[in-house]
Amino acid sequence: MPAVHGSPVDVPTADGTVDAYLAHPETPAPHPAVLLYMDAFGLRPHLKSMADRLAAAGYVVLVPNVFYRYGRAPVVELPEFIDPAERPEIIQSLGPAARTLTPEGAMRDAAAYLDWLAASPLTTDGPAGATGYCMGAGLALRTAGTHPDRVAAAAGFHGAYLATDAPDSPHLLADRITAELYFGHADQDATNPAEQIDRLDAALTAAGVRHHGEVYAGAHHGFTQADTAMYSEKATERHWAALLDLFARRL
Repeated sequence: MPAVHGSPVDVPTADGTVDAYLAHPETPAPHPAVLLYMDAFGLRPHLKSMADRLAAAGYVVLVPNVFYRYGRAPVVELPEFIDPAERPEIIQSLGPAARTLTPEGAMRDAAAYLDWLAASPLTTDGPAGATGYCMGAGLALRTAGTHPDRVAAAAGFHGAYLATDAPDSPHLLADRITAELYFGHADQDATNPAEQIDRLDAALTAAGVRHHGEVYAGAHHGFTQADTAMYSEKATERHWAALLDLFARRL
């Protein structure tokens, strides 16, 4: 793996200061910017390793703690490995932190993240990429729809609640999106049933958005997260191939 530098950074927003992780190649030339949105378990060593791998492919990667309004990461104590028995209790404990993040607040934050990346001497001129996991897939989709002139490629993996009946569902921003999108859905995922996958695809198709969605057979919600029991090495490597192909073409 090419040499990568990773460090904690603080990013100012309209609502406070976000603690985040920044990874980038150690080569002096600037590289395209990527915003990596966390899953519900938050900014932790595994997500930092994912950012490092993406940085090694030639990107400047920012991973913000989107629950910063509640506290700095980790917002709750996490075990090194999250097994199914512990998962419900952890999810419940994260509820208060999750409730601090509204769609409106998240997109104010997204503007700050994109501004911060654009101002960095590490990044090239031009639009950024975004990728997200679990709840982060919805944030990536919202960011592409809210800041269409600033995002050229966005992806989501084992996304949750991407196309619901709610009036603020992320898929309703489809007609604003100019980025190319990719989604890797888990077929064992109660948070993203087949009807929502179909609704998302229909909305993006009707809006003329260039996109591709795939259902990963046998994959569970959270399949990219190696510090959980949901992890699938096969599905994760498929995710890396799709993500890097998208960014190579669009950034």
